[in-house]
Amino acid sequence: MKAAQITSFGAADVLQINDVDRPAPGAGEVLVSVEASSVNGHDVIVRSGEVKMISGRRFPIGVGLDFAGVVAATGAGVEGYRVGDRVWGMVHPRQRHSVAGAAEYVVVPAERVSHAPVDLSAVDAAALVVAGSTALIALRDSVHLADGERVLVRGAAGGVGTAAVQLAHAMGGHVTALARDRHAELLTDLGADEVLDHRSTTSDEIGPFDVIVDTVGTELHCYRSRLTKGGRMVTVALSPSALAAIAASSIHGSRRIRTFSANPETPVLRAVAGHVTSGALRPVIDSVYPLADIAAAHQAFERGGVVGKHVMTVPRSSL
Repeated sequence: MKAAQITSFGAADVLQINDVDRPAPGAGEVLVSVEASSVNGHDVIVRSGEVKMISGRRFPIGVGLDFAGVVAATGAGVEGYRVGDRVWGMVHPRQRHSVAGAAEYVVVPAERVSHAPVDLSAVDAAALVVAGSTALIALRDSVHLADGERVLVRGAAGGVGTAAVQLAHAMGGHVTALARDRHAELLTDLGADEVLDHRSTTSDEIGPFDVIVDTVGTELHCYRSRLTKGGRMVTVALSPSALAAIAASSIHGSRRIRTFSANPETPVLRAVAGHVTSGALRPVIDSVYPLADIAAAHQAFERGGVVGKHVMTVPRSSL
């Protein structure tokens, strides 16, 4: 089969589509015939070599954190899934994989997949696995957003940002989206009550907010200062500067900057599917690439200015 792999640490051109053995599911595992995967910051960081302690230095390394497709086979002891079922899921972000989601087939433990929403195409589903799960965990589990609270979503036009705007709106928040002016119409349609241009709006000009969801990772201490007395802030951008700000904020107790590593298993994926089915959450896709053009997809991600997600399809006939 074909699989996208990192052959050395570096820029997007280190990505290659290689011929590898098709995996077989072991006990408790599911083999998924992948139809789509998306580009995530995690994939880019692994490729760059910034997290060698997690990925290791042995090549090739599989790329593609998420996937959407159909069950091709199940291992012993797996219940609830049959061949042909439409599923979505993630490989474990803190484990090394020689083959990951950007491949024709991927094997994962059964607890790392869930049935995909029936009304979503594979491309749409792939756009929501990481974005939807991350936004849900941030709002529901990390900052515990309550009905009527004022929410700032920073980096609102990105994959996690667009999902966070929708879910915060669905959870009863009054949502302020910080993005570019040209995205105002889209973000308003997604549920934002107010859209501010991040290029002309400084942190001391806005707020206060009960909840801040950050996807950018810079100036965190400035935005933390815009919290109400009982406010909570979470960032999903784990740059070195962000980690330093998170550590320094620990003295502020409940108003510290929180973070987490999104690692959704079946219950979270089911919850995201529920929001899709209810109409509260829909995918936002910037562009779609065939898997053979994964390097171009990574380059587009790194250029920034993305609206939603870059998704890759896995058209076997063209690989």
